[in-house]
Amino acid sequence: MRTKIVAGNWKMNKTFEEADDLINNIIDLLKSENLSDKAVIICPPAVFLELATDQSFDSEIYVGAQNVSRFESGAYTGEISASMLSSMGVDFCIIGHSERRKYFLETHEELAGKVDQVLKQNISPVFCCGETLPERESGKHFEIVRKQIEDSLFHLKEGDFEHVIIAYEPVWAIGTGVNATSQQAQEMHHYIRSLVREKYGDQMAENISILYGGSCNSKNAHELFANPDVDGGLIGGASLDAEEFIRIVQSF
Repeated sequence: MRTKIVAGNWKMNKTFEEADDLINNIIDLLKSENLSDKAVIICPPAVFLELATDQSFDSEIYVGAQNVSRFESGAYTGEISASMLSSMGVDFCIIGHSERRKYFLETHEELAGKVDQVLKQNISPVFCCGETLPERESGKHFEIVRKQIEDSLFHLKEGDFEHVIIAYEPVWAIGTGVNATSQQAQEMHHYIRSLVREKYGDQMAENISILYGGSCNSKNAHELFANPDVDGGLIGGASLDAEEFIRIVQSF
């Protein structure tokens, strides 16, 4: 049975005090929730990761990073290695978010290296894939997503791939207030699962969690999560409000 996952990507938001309050509020609100079949992940900015892992130590939430270096260690000023994340108790790491691809020109090869680095440290990658509006309008959306997944993930052996989470994020729906329809989300999630089945077989395809990301909030989460191939969400702006975030967790 696939794990239902709600992951909050805080992006570059919150001060230290605000982050402290948000983490504590989420933890408090989750105390009354039954999370036996769900995983709740928060992904704050890197400077707040130790705060998050300390605060969540005896709670129901997991902590994820928003990025990682493709290098193991060395003279790479400003970079953060997978071993550093692991040493702080980080369990997950977002890799390949469309904002990283767009603004920092991350390539498929570079993302494959990042995936390898986190898996070496027993950190699960939340691998993002998705098409731009022109790519969808030209009918290339399946082709684009297939190449992103094949080039950055399909070099993995089965034992490593089973720790991967995939997040489909239609780029045209991120931060725009426009989300893919329930049918569009299901169609792409089903396609992604078929790619996994083609490469790794039925069991892996049925076990992998595939999340939807793209203007997902408490108003549309229930409809999106009701699709058979949508296993949760990678939540952006809506994760910055504790009550709104918990309402999304409750949408399963």
